[in-house]
Amino acid sequence: MKFFGKHNEGKKILFVCVENAGRSQIAEGFFRKYAPKGWTTISAGSRPTPEINPVAVDVMKEVGIDISKQKPKELSEELIRSSFIKVSMGCMEQTECPAVFLGNHQDWGIEDPKGKPIEKVREIRDEIEKKVKELATNLELS
Repeated sequence: MKFFGKHNEGKKILFVCVENAGRSQIAEGFFRKYAPKGWTTISAGSRPTPEINPVAVDVMKEVGIDISKQKPKELSEELIRSSFIKVSMGCMEQTECPAVFLGNHQDWGIEDPKGKPIEKVREIRDEIEKKVKELATNLELS
């Protein structure tokens, strides 16, 4: 799958969900690990929480990625405008769904880890990693 031309230097991926506490933070952590040269990432939410879900931090530590220093951020027009690719993690809460603000975006439809047991959060983490790796590979091949 070809995304763009060869001049992708300085391109940013924006991962969004409602609270920016779990899925989008996990995706940001994985993309930092797998990002092709010249690509950066940020995550944000339409209603960010004060802190990242501690279970998300724990399951990422299990795979050697520390997201404990990342902070939930509010989705802004500037973040949307400055991002080359926008990925909605999935909207379980339609009234606050950030996808309505994104315009052209990918929707991954990933289950929210909030309030889930660690075993389920690990499954969600693994699903996000698979999708991020696929995205990074497609970007590298383009």
